[in-house]
Amino acid sequence: MKKNSQPKLTFILGVGVILIALLSILLGSVNIPLQDFFAVLKERVTSGFTLSQPQERFSNIIFQLRIPRTLLVMLVGAALATSGGAYQGLFQNPLADPYLIGVASGAGLGSIIAMTIRWPQDTLGYFAIPISAFVGAILAVVLVYSLAKVGKTIHNTTLILAGVAVSSFSNAVTSFLLINAGGELRRAIVWMMGGSTLIGWKPVLAASPYILLGILLLCSTGYQLNVLQFGDEEAQQMGVPVKKVRIFIILAATLTTAAAVAFAGTIAFVGLVVPHILRRFVGNDYRKILPLSALGGAIFLVTSDIIARMLLAPQEIPVGIITILFGAPFFLFILRRTKRKMW
Repeated sequence: MKKNSQPKLTFILGVGVILIALLSILLGSVNIPLQDFFAVLKERVTSGFTLSQPQERFSNIIFQLRIPRTLLVMLVGAALATSGGAYQGLFQNPLADPYLIGVASGAGLGSIIAMTIRWPQDTLGYFAIPISAFVGAILAVVLVYSLAKVGKTIHNTTLILAGVAVSSFSNAVTSFLLINAGGELRRAIVWMMGGSTLIGWKPVLAASPYILLGILLLCSTGYQLNVLQFGDEEAQQMGVPVKKVRIFIILAATLTTAAAVAFAGTIAFVGLVVPHILRRFVGNDYRKILPLSALGGAIFLVTSDIIARMLLAPQEIPVGIITILFGAPFFLFILRRTKRKMW
């Protein structure tokens, strides 16, 4: 695609974010007519404007449930997609993804450990879970990186196998903790499948600093990721401190992933699908891929969330199931293409 395609694609994705967010607010177990939505907005900004009784009910749904949920899902989608793009560039591996390489499972284990401690439901409790998720994710990515590294290179096969092993171990420990925790077992299982049970503005306000900071840090590393594609020696000659940059990107990507998992559960394949689709339009320039992945990830996950709410309405499916149903065939397609290139 042409080099000047990024502004057009940014505009298209920006409009897409607005439109899909509007659909997310309007659609659900209770569908809100567009005219009532605008009436509720008018009442919020105009003094003296009164709402009908149904519109009063819509106002509570819109501002207390739908808008905060939509914002949280957008943040999580942006976080996972940007982290996935960064991991792919860092490991130079098209199959790297927070879920596949075990980072999300490690973050999930950290979150579950914090939950079983029964922190109070206040500001301290909301900080304890993401911090525990971050520690678990860091341990997971360091372990996977150590297991997958052969000499100075990381092969696709060893990375995925190491990720599967770490994920399996993390999931086993998580299951053990859940079985012994008792109480809200079903709620915890739904959370693990990417079905966030958090509602209202508090989770949005708690997650935003972690996720937005992580995305900004990752987007600032686009040039360094581009240089790393030439190899460590070449990058060192071009003035990039390779070891420090690698540590910085791992910490930023892991922080972003951990925050997403802590507040929304384990959601697969967002970080794999979105960067790959965007590469078809902007190539391998990570200065473009990472910020566009944030927009694309928000669109992808909000769309999945709408499907999860509408498919068996009024019953709601965990959004992680929808992303797996779409992402698993996509993963197999990429794996097949990678296999062909190897042979």
